[in-house]
Amino acid sequence: MSSSDNFGLVPRIINASIAGIVGVTCVFPLDLAKTRWQNTAGANNLYKSYFDCFIKTFKNEGIRGMYKGSGVNLLLITPEKAIKLVANDGFRFLLKSKDGSLPMYKQILAGASAGMCQIVVTTPMELLKIAQQDSGRVVAMSHTSSSSSSKSATKLALDLLKKKGISGLYQGGTATLVRDVSFSAMYFPLFAYINSMGDIDPETKKPPFYHTFGSGILAGSIASYIATPLDVIKTRIQTTTKAPGDLQYNGVIESFFKILKHESPAALFKGAVARVCVVAPLFGIAQMFYFLGVAETIMGLKAIQPT
Repeated sequence: MSSSDNFGLVPRIINASIAGIVGVTCVFPLDLAKTRWQNTAGANNLYKSYFDCFIKTFKNEGIRGMYKGSGVNLLLITPEKAIKLVANDGFRFLLKSKDGSLPMYKQILAGASAGMCQIVVTTPMELLKIAQQDSGRVVAMSHTSSSSSSKSATKLALDLLKKKGISGLYQGGTATLVRDVSFSAMYFPLFAYINSMGDIDPETKKPPFYHTFGSGILAGSIASYIATPLDVIKTRIQTTTKAPGDLQYNGVIESFFKILKHESPAALFKGAVARVCVVAPLFGIAQMFYFLGVAETIMGLKAIQPT
C-alpha cells in the first residue's frame, strides 16, 4: 500500500478522542436537561418545557448538578467517538471504488456500520449517564434526599452486574442500536456532502475549520431531529430508577405503543429541540477538532486527507 493510501489510524483515533472530550464538556448541561425533559411523562409535569427544565436544574443544583453523569461520559466518550468517527472513515476508505468515488448508498452503508460498531461502548455509557442525569428529577418527584437516589457510576455498574450480569449494562441495547444506526446513516453522508461544498485549501485538501464546524451543526441538526422518536424510546427504556407514577418501558415496539397510548404521537418528539441543541453543537465541535488535525501537529505528521 503506497503512502498516499495510508489511512492514518493512530492520528484519527487521537483526533476523535480529543474531539469527543471537548464536545461533551461543552454540551453536557444541555444533554442533562434533555434527558430529564424526555423522562417527564404526562402526569409528572415537573417541568413545563426543556428550557424550564434547564433553568430549574441549574437553580436547584448549581453548575455541579448540571454535570451529573459527566464522569462516566468523559471516560467512555474517548473510545465511543474514536469508534464512531474512525469507523465511518474506515468504512468509507474500504468502500471506495477504484476511481476514488463513493456512491451515496456506500456512504449510507459506511455511516450505518459505524453506528453499529459504537453501541458496544455507547449502550453502557448512556445507561449509567442517564441514571445519574435523571437522579435530580427522581429526587424531586419522590421527595427524598439526594443521597438516597444519587449513586456513583461505579456503584450503579456494580449493582447492575450483581443483579443482571453483563447483560444489565446493555439494557436498551436494541433501542440504542436502532437509534445510532439510523442517525449515523443520515448524519455522515449529509455531513460529507455539506463539508465538500466549502472552499478547499490546496495544501491541506480540506475546507476551512469554520465550514466544517457549520457542516457538523447543520447535518447534526437534521439527523438528530429525525431520529428523536428513537432517542425518546431509548431514554425511557434505559431509565433504571423510576419516580412515582413513571411507567416501565421494555422493548422498542412495546415502548412505542405505550407512549402513544398514555401520551400522544407528539410525545415521540419530546425533547426534539433539546436533542438538536445537544447534538448539533456536539458534532460541530467534534468534527471541527477531528478535521483540525491536532494529532498530526503533535506527531509531526502530514495532514490526513478526508475519506
